[in-house]
Amino acid sequence: MDQLRRAMDFCIRHQTVLGYSIVSLLTAASEQIFSSVVFKCPCNSGNMLYGSTFLLVPAFILFLLGYMVSARTWRLLTGSCPPENRCSPCRTCTYYCFVLAVVTARALVAPFTWIAVALLRANFYECAASGSSLIKDFVCKGKGQECHKLLVKIPCDEKLSKTIADEYLSLQAQSQLIGWLLIASIMTVALIATCISRCDSPVSYLQLKFWKIYSKKEQELFEIKAKEHATRLAEINMNSFFEATDPVSFQTPSNEDWQKISSLYTFNSKEQYYSMIHKYVNTNRGKSIRFGQEGQNPTVLEFVDEASPSESGF
Repeated sequence: MDQLRRAMDFCIRHQTVLGYSIVSLLTAASEQIFSSVVFKCPCNSGNMLYGSTFLLVPAFILFLLGYMVSARTWRLLTGSCPPENRCSPCRTCTYYCFVLAVVTARALVAPFTWIAVALLRANFYECAASGSSLIKDFVCKGKGQECHKLLVKIPCDEKLSKTIADEYLSLQAQSQLIGWLLIASIMTVALIATCISRCDSPVSYLQLKFWKIYSKKEQELFEIKAKEHATRLAEINMNSFFEATDPVSFQTPSNEDWQKISSLYTFNSKEQYYSMIHKYVNTNRGKSIRFGQEGQNPTVLEFVDEASPSESGF
C-alpha cells in the first residue's frame, strides 16, 4: 500500500509531464502504425504530394484536436461575443492572444512529436523528397534525366540510393538530420519560454505550487458540488412536473454570477486571489435566483440580492 501511495503521489505531482509523455508516446505509436501498415509510397510523380500529406496532414489534425480538447479554449470562447460584451476591444484582443498562445503551445506537443518521429523514421520524407524538383536538381546535378527518373523509385528500391547519391547525404540521412535539429530546436524554445514565464511570474516558486494545488482542488470540488446542485434542482423540477405541485424554494446562481466566475483568471499582486470563484466570494456575490418562493407564481424567477461577505485577507 505504501508503494502504491507513493506511486499515486508521484503521478499527481508530475501529472502535467506524464500527460505530455503519454500524448507523445501515443503519437509515436500511431506514426509507427501509419508508417508500417498504411503508408505505401507510389514511387512516381506523385511522391511529393503523397509523402508530404502523410508527414503534415496528421500533424495538422493533431494540432486541431489539441485545441478541441483544451478546456481553456472553450472557457475563453464560450459567451465571449455577445452584443452586450463590455470589455474594451484592445484589452480583450490582448487577453485572448495571450491565452491562445498558451493553448497553442500545448496543442503543438502532439504535432511536433508526429513530425519528429516521422523524420527520424524517414519513410515520409524519403517519399516526398524523391519527388521534389529541388532535391532532384541537387542530387542529380550533372547526371542527366535518367537520374531524375530513378530518384522517384528510391523509396521502393533501397539499392538505388547507393548508386545515385554516393557523394551526398542519403534521403534517409537528410530526414534524420532534420528530425534531430527539430527536436533540439523545440527543446531549446521550450526551455527559453519556460524560463521567461517563470521570471515574469507574479508569485514565488512555493506560492505557485500552492496556486496549482488550490486550482486542482477547487476544480474537483466544483465538479462534485455542481453535480449535487444539478441533481437537486432536477429532482425538484421532476417532482413538481409529475406530481403537479408547487416547487420548493431553491436558490441557484444567476446568469450574472456564472458570467463572473467563468472567465479565465489573471493573477493580480494587489488582490491576492487564486481564481475567479475565490475573487467572487470575497468581493461581491452579485445576485442569485430563488425558484418557487411561497405566494408567487412558480414559473416566475425572483432575483434576490445577497449580502456581500466580508473580504478575507491573507
